[in-house]
Amino acid sequence: MRILALDAGEARCGCAVCDPTGTVVTPLAAVPQPDTRRGLDTLARLVREREIEQIVVGLPLTMRGEEGDQARWTRGFAERLAARVEVPVVMHDERLTTRQAERSGGVAEADSRAAAHLLEAFLMARAG
Repeated sequence: MRILALDAGEARCGCAVCDPTGTVVTPLAAVPQPDTRRGLDTLARLVREREIEQIVVGLPLTMRGEEGDQARWTRGFAERLAARVEVPVVMHDERLTTRQAERSGGVAEADSRAAAHLLEAFLMARAG
């Protein structure tokens, strides 16, 4: 199943996809201003072009597992995105993915590396 992971923020949205087997995760270019008409259109186009079957949006919980303002914004963004695409949109705890992305380095943007870490965590959790 091809899954698109999003590390969404108001300024930009990191993106990563997996291959159909769920083994290889690849960061993609970040989408600027994802919660605008242009940003949502770009994400919807990405879903169609990459034949995405599910979207995972990182839920930024506090270290105590609570939802703050950013988590509420992210839930709203995920709902607006779900209204624009024809695939399921789910949320997954993204705690520590930004730190992992900062430590891992690489040529991809930090937001997209964070999305890749989010997708890897989601795939591992799903595999049980």
